[in-house]
Amino acid sequence: RLTNSNWAKIKKCSQDTALRDINDLIEKKILYKLPVGGRSAGYALIKDYKSEIKD
Repeated sequence: RLTNSNWAKIKKCSQDTALRDINDLIEKKILYKLPVGGRSAGYALIKDYKSEIKD
């Protein structure tokens, strides 16, 4: 499970930039938002992403 804070630490960027990055990955159908929301929001990889690239 990926969180905004995890991504900010990995990329060494602000929380705002991390959220923009995550939203971009959601739009590109690489990540999806897990049902839990609020401060505990999490994200996961879309398993079929590689097959979508080939199509």
